[in-house]
Amino acid sequence: MTSKTKKPGKALKIILPLLVLLLGAGGFILLGKLKQTPQRQVPAQRGVLVEVLELQATPHQISVYATGTVQPARQISLVPEISGKVIWMAPQLVDGGFFRQGETLLKIEPADYRLAVERAQAEVARAKVALATEQERARISLQEWQLIDLPDKGEPGPLVSRELQQQQEEANLAAALAALQQTRLNLERTELKAPFNGRIRQEQVDLGQYLRAGTSIGSYAGSDRAEIYVPLSLEDLRWLQVPTAASGRPGSLATIHLPDNSSSWQGKIVRSLGEIDPTSRMATVVVEVEDPYQLQSKTSSTELSNGLFVELQFLGDKLDSSFSIPRSALRNDSQVWIADQENRLRLRSVEILRREKQQLILQQGVNNGEKLILTTLSGAAEGLLLRPILQEQQP
Repeated sequence: MTSKTKKPGKALKIILPLLVLLLGAGGFILLGKLKQTPQRQVPAQRGVLVEVLELQATPHQISVYATGTVQPARQISLVPEISGKVIWMAPQLVDGGFFRQGETLLKIEPADYRLAVERAQAEVARAKVALATEQERARISLQEWQLIDLPDKGEPGPLVSRELQQQQEEANLAAALAALQQTRLNLERTELKAPFNGRIRQEQVDLGQYLRAGTSIGSYAGSDRAEIYVPLSLEDLRWLQVPTAASGRPGSLATIHLPDNSSSWQGKIVRSLGEIDPTSRMATVVVEVEDPYQLQSKTSSTELSNGLFVELQFLGDKLDSSFSIPRSALRNDSQVWIADQENRLRLRSVEILRREKQQLILQQGVNNGEKLILTTLSGAAEGLLLRPILQEQQP
């Protein structure tokens, strides 16, 4: 009995693993038959990513950029009109010293000129006495002529009336008065005064030095205004206002600044030299700047000193409606890229009205609402599919 009950258990141990293996194999085969092959999907073409600018015609202020060197609007040589020894000098009579109009620069020894005035005054008194004496003689001579009883004596002649002698004495008096005025003028000239507001550019005089009339003692430049001579091309000049006797219009405004933009001043065109350089084909305009040394306004912390090299930005004519694009958007010198309504690249020829420092002003070739491509593409071709990203219009 014992041996018979053990046989079924041993067979079951062999059959069960085989059954599990058969069921697993059958399930694997069944799953393989049920599995479907995935369909191949072609990815959608999204186009080349580009940055675009929507074009809008807007008013535009023309800007003209140029350079120039500052120089004084007025400059003279300081020349004494009389000779003499320097007995006094103003403390600011040195290179760079400032003077107001009428301030005394130096004084020349006046003693000799005071004596000359006194002598001239004596000559005037002597001439007045001589004229009065001659007038009295003429009166007496006429009285004597009246006492002469002649049948036909007529009118008294110039010798009787002493008219010639009076004219001579009147001329002597006039000469004496002129000499007195000259001596007084020379006495005034012993003080050399500033003819206008300015600064000493160079001085060549010292205390005790004997000066000779007509010899320069230094140079003096005005401080109220400075001038900048600016060469401009004829293309730039056509956009600016230059005052003329016929037009009467004010000149274009200009902002003047140093190359590092640390300081700026305001100026305007006051005239043109009226000539075209035959070599460079450039015209020269003159820009005037008020109060370059900030003696009155104090609008800038830096002086616009003579000799400074400066950059200028002129405000030219204003266009009522124009298309302005970045210079980098121009292709092949006369072409732009446009993204059409289907986001396809289109090559467009344009006509340029003006080239500015950062912008191009187009005369024709584009329309309102079109999308200008700003991104540079390698191998760009007509009809290329694009994926544009809109950039806001720059002011």
